[in-house]
Amino acid sequence: MSAHSDRQPPSCIEVRGARVHNLRDVDVDIPLGRLVGIAGVSGSGKSSLAMGVIYAEGSRRYLEALSTYTRRRIGQAPRADVERVSHVPAALALRQRPAVPGPRSTFGTSTELLNVLRLMFSRLAGHLCPNGHRQAPTLNVAAEEPIVCPECGVSFFGPGAEALAFNSDGACPTCEGLGTVREVDDATLIRDEDVSIDDGTVIPWQMFGFNVQPQIAREFGVRTDVPWRELTEAEKQIVLAGPEEKKHITVTSVKGVHDLDFTFRNARLTVTEELKRADTEKRLARVSRFLSEHVCPDCGGTRLSAAARAPQIGGRDLADITALALHDVVDWAPTVVEAVPAELQPMAEALIATLLGMSRRLTELGLGYLALNRAGATLSTGERQRVQLARAVRNETTGVLYVLDEPSIGLHPANLVGLQRVLDDLVGGGNSVVMVDHDPQVLQGVDHLIEIGPGAGADGGTVIAQGTVAQVGADPASRIGPFLIGAEQVVVRERAGVAEVFAHGTVRLRTSAVHTVHPLDVTIPRGRLTAVTGVSGSGKTTLVLESLVPALAGAPPSHVVSLEPAGIEKVDVVDATPIGVNVRSTVGTYSGALDELRRAYAQLPSAREEGLTASDFSYNTGSLRCPRCEGTGQISLDVQFLPDVDIDCPDCRGRRYASSAWRHTRPAPDGRLSIALPDLLALTVVQALPQVEDLPSVRKKLTGLIDVGLGYLTLGEATPSLSGGEAQRLKLVAELRRRQDTALFVFDEPTVGLHPLDVRTLLSVLDGLVQRGGTVVVIEHDLDLIANADYVIDLGPSGGVDGGRIVAAGTVDEVIADSAGVTAQYLAEHLTDQR
Repeated sequence: MSAHSDRQPPSCIEVRGARVHNLRDVDVDIPLGRLVGIAGVSGSGKSSLAMGVIYAEGSRRYLEALSTYTRRRIGQAPRADVERVSHVPAALALRQRPAVPGPRSTFGTSTELLNVLRLMFSRLAGHLCPNGHRQAPTLNVAAEEPIVCPECGVSFFGPGAEALAFNSDGACPTCEGLGTVREVDDATLIRDEDVSIDDGTVIPWQMFGFNVQPQIAREFGVRTDVPWRELTEAEKQIVLAGPEEKKHITVTSVKGVHDLDFTFRNARLTVTEELKRADTEKRLARVSRFLSEHVCPDCGGTRLSAAARAPQIGGRDLADITALALHDVVDWAPTVVEAVPAELQPMAEALIATLLGMSRRLTELGLGYLALNRAGATLSTGERQRVQLARAVRNETTGVLYVLDEPSIGLHPANLVGLQRVLDDLVGGGNSVVMVDHDPQVLQGVDHLIEIGPGAGADGGTVIAQGTVAQVGADPASRIGPFLIGAEQVVVRERAGVAEVFAHGTVRLRTSAVHTVHPLDVTIPRGRLTAVTGVSGSGKTTLVLESLVPALAGAPPSHVVSLEPAGIEKVDVVDATPIGVNVRSTVGTYSGALDELRRAYAQLPSAREEGLTASDFSYNTGSLRCPRCEGTGQISLDVQFLPDVDIDCPDCRGRRYASSAWRHTRPAPDGRLSIALPDLLALTVVQALPQVEDLPSVRKKLTGLIDVGLGYLTLGEATPSLSGGEAQRLKLVAELRRRQDTALFVFDEPTVGLHPLDVRTLLSVLDGLVQRGGTVVVIEHDLDLIANADYVIDLGPSGGVDGGRIVAAGTVDEVIADSAGVTAQYLAEHLTDQR
């Protein structure tokens, strides 16, 4: 027997002295081989522990095992601010917001289901010979032997899988595999038909600096000094699509008169050439105004060439099958066995088994409604994350640490059962899973729960409870515990009764069929909180964001039949996209408080003596900004072959200002403390409020931040680092003190990333909008928020072609009584469990 046979493998990841972001020397043991949940209110530090410590160390140590050359090529993360992390496996992260894929990505390619389908149509289909004769399916393709056409005798080889790929040899030559073509829209090229060419009516020539083109056009006989509408069709066609011919013209410049040969570039060509050079988003946006996108006329949007669409199984080609929803593909696949000769059936069964095995996880995660040809960029954040998760399980790894950032995002309660199965299978395969989440239904299924808190920012960063779900639920220090054991009340705002829901008016929208959504006739109560619910793919986004919003904004799409706006004049869509793109955008700048503070500090006697203005107090451009970090508060260290490391600027200690800024201190209204602007920006909103009591405008802005539950943020906090929920609430601060009688606010899953206690804060914010006359519509899965709505519109009953109908509409009690949809069932159980 080996001397080492009695050694026990480590049972947990040991974290000691974690200080990432607001974590305060956290010590915690995370069981290996288990499903571990990390909970806490927004800003408590739960993501800092999961991503900033556990994942960062797991991924960094895996990379350190690679060669120096490889590390230089793929990059790696710097060390986390932690004393010690022991026994951490190689880690993979499934982030809350996966990157949006490019135009060549589809649901089929991202899930790799298309790879299997291409193999099926390569090996199992009947192919066309070069003379167009349909062949019976044959083993010759797989055996790499030629097929001989029995009708014309020609010998040819069947296509391989790559020949059927729209990202490779099978691409439609017209659209190059994109499925759409961009064409110049002539209507956008002319500024004003009453303006002449000489006066600049041809916009591309003016915009892109082709000022000599009108002179060349005159050489073609075009009258450039008369209004565009007076030109003949022939003249207009020369301007829009004339030939690239050289013309001899005389040009006058500051250096004299020159006789030169210039090539004519018509207006369309000006645009298409600029498109080729558009290497930045800004340049592309300038060109895009002249372009319209259409379905490719040659491939009909399938992305495939005629040759790639030629192979058929049972009379259907690859484009036909990829146009199906996944659950329809699953139904079709077994029928293939009977459609091929007996000698091909074993191969067919193997390929079908692979396809169905890959599909099972996706359908369990509620993605069965998605068509395989659906563009990847149109998938929601939650859909993209679930695709990631399904692939992770399918890889059948063992010994890996998976760190998941809110996998419940975008999931209807009905889909959470499938998510739990997938997580259980990851753990069952010998992996460890650490999951940040806020949904009590998800957290109830973990083996071990760690709660960070008790508050946010400086009031968080400690472990306040840990253990099994039952242990955390019974711990009086826990803030999530009461929600896990049903001890908290669900309904926390006064809802409108059945008789008065529509007392302030009715917004009515009627649509024709679009996508998989059937014709709808929808009524939304004005001045109320309405929740639009339903499983993924049921049509919520189509109804609200693609129909109601553009119709109220005055640009109704063609499928909107009619709209009765009930006096709504303004639409605000409040989403969770990050605020700002770099660290120069802070809570202070975004809220406008810093502008007021800079003016106040410029009025100080010390500032006046030095001739300083409000501009000098700007950390972006002012004379008082730190010269070393140029006001960013950070510097990058070059560590040769390792990635650059960002650290707090040693000169200003991350405060962004030069030492001279501390010469100007402003006394607090109570007279007990004087404070410099850099130190004031380092305070939380709550801490800063007493310092600005004598500045009404600043006080109003800070009070607004506190009202939306963001009092724990510092004024100098960079806005790109805020969570989606924090970003949504920050965007709303300016709206909360205005009358909103004519405004409709739309929120797309505003509870993303929110602890149940944060959901209550959000509800108070939404209620504030309603109290000021606003009409609020939320697309939502969270049962706490739905239960507090005045009105519910439930779409379904399922996703895709099985959805797109209104299955219930009314007050919460009416929807539960109707019980026609799955939302009503879960809502009823939720209210019963927590009453």
